[in-house]
Amino acid sequence: MNREELLSVSHLKKYFPIREGLLSKKTGDVRAVDDISFVIQRGEIFGLVGESVCGKSTAGRTILNLLEPTGGRVMFGGTELYDVENGRKISPKEMKALRKEMQIVFQDPYSSLDARMSIGATMMEGMLKHKLYSKNDAYDRAAELLELCGLSASSMGKYPHEFSGGQRQRIGIARALSLDPSFVVGDELIAALDVSIKAQIINLLQEMIEKFGLTFLFISHDLSVVPFCKRPVKESCFLVSRTL
Repeated sequence: MNREELLSVSHLKKYFPIREGLLSKKTGDVRAVDDISFVIQRGEIFGLVGESVCGKSTAGRTILNLLEPTGGRVMFGGTELYDVENGRKISPKEMKALRKEMQIVFQDPYSSLDARMSIGATMMEGMLKHKLYSKNDAYDRAAELLELCGLSASSMGKYPHEFSGGQRQRIGIARALSLDPSFVVGDELIAALDVSIKAQIINLLQEMIEKFGLTFLFISHDLSVVPFCKRPVKESCFLVSRTL
């Protein structure tokens, strides 16, 4: 079965400079991501697997244009995000419009939430910024997504410190879904959770991926959790990268 290509990553590189001395002279590079390429079809779940501190998370953030790439080319839905070698990059205005299509769930469910903002405000922020809903409709949508992710609508008035790690990760998943994205990156999103909670979050992910028809990049250091991608209804499910 042929499917539309959603994401194409070609020869992606992300280096961080090493600087030493009083003048911070560059003496080398940390090659966090060094020449990786892959393609993700629409509706597919792609597993990016490697040992800890090998550059997986850096790759995910660079693909989303959250980090400035050192080299390579990324295409998303037919739009070129950047082509470093040829000096092309999407404009900030165009990138902002695409942001709602490309979301991420971070590894640390606490630091990814603003401790000073209520869960309701956190959930509504993106919807209001992108003008997807009125304030009242955004509130209703946020409450609906929280309930879909296993939390009560009464959670809207609470703050991150009032939730467990697993509950905060549910909030992170609900927030990523609030902009109706077509593509979501899960960046080690179960690594910081207790073993007893991991299975619950994996089951929730499977349910949300099916319900919303998401394309998903699942980043993990643990090969044993990647087979959760197997879905009985849809053809094809996961690929596993070489170590970065």
